[in-house]
Amino acid sequence: MKSWRDLNFEIYVVDVDGENLQRLTNDLPLADNAIDSAPAWSPDDQRIAFDSDRDGNFEIYVMDADGDNLRNLTNHPANDGTPVWSPDGQRIAFHSRRDGNQEMYVMDADGKNQRRLTNHPAEDWCPAWSPDGQRIAFGSFRDGNWEIYVMDADGKNLHNLTNNPAVDAVPDWSPDGQRIAFTSKRDENRDIYVMDADGKNLRNLTNSPAEDNFPTWSPGGQMIAFGFVRDGNFEIYVMDADGKNPRRLTNNPADDTFPEWSPDGQRLAFVSYRDGNFEMYVMDADGNNQRNLTNHPADDQFPDWFDPAVVYSVSPAGKQKTLWGKIKRGLFSR
Repeated sequence: MKSWRDLNFEIYVVDVDGENLQRLTNDLPLADNAIDSAPAWSPDDQRIAFDSDRDGNFEIYVMDADGDNLRNLTNHPANDGTPVWSPDGQRIAFHSRRDGNQEMYVMDADGKNQRRLTNHPAEDWCPAWSPDGQRIAFGSFRDGNWEIYVMDADGKNLHNLTNNPAVDAVPDWSPDGQRIAFTSKRDENRDIYVMDADGKNLRNLTNSPAEDNFPTWSPGGQMIAFGFVRDGNFEIYVMDADGKNPRRLTNNPADDTFPEWSPDGQRLAFVSYRDGNFEMYVMDADGNNQRNLTNHPADDQFPDWFDPAVVYSVSPAGKQKTLWGKIKRGLFSR
């Protein structure tokens, strides 16, 4: 989550009932107002990867789940960011500007064997591992507009899956790896689409005149949660994976958005502005029992689940990062 409570981005962990708030990062005086952001739990829940500019540029760091044993994994003068763990926890994909533009990289979980996966003068963003760890989907501007590409985990067999002049972005793999949900503006407004993992069988799931965005599959693959703009604000909806039975989960004049499923599929964490600032909320998967977890006058954002805790990062309002590629992990800037 993002918060002004420490006057800079920090990473915290809190129980799903809002209890036991713990600060995991604590920048040294030399790194005043540094940004610690984009926290991502390892698949075994033992480590947290994140990006930080505490050394003067953005690097990928990893620490134990209690904040101990902090290590800089990338250690490069260019900016590296948005770490994403492979499903087996052995590798971390990330984006880097070390080649003068944004490229996709991968490294071992200890920072060794850093390899560039893409090689193109355009921007490549938002890596998303397939559930079997064999492929990586990502967004690319190499065709003059945002498209969704997929490649093998070693960078080979690159394919444009969407191939449309409109914006296609924010890919999210189904749990079985057979389909990819994403946001597209090909019908003038943003809708949620799904396609097979090879780009075939494209379907518009929402087909609405409103704006639909940020799709995320439930752990069982039966439902997709998403953000829906109607009446000028974001609400959270859920629908069956085939687009049927859309249900509104939140109903508030303020923005409720960026839903993240709990590992058991029973709850959703989300970000809400209903208290006059951004707070982290959690609710049951049917929209009941909505609770404010953070309850602080500063902004709190960036959820990433651990069972049974949810980790978030904090930042000052004046130092917000605005990277659309981070939206895949529920991150955003206001």
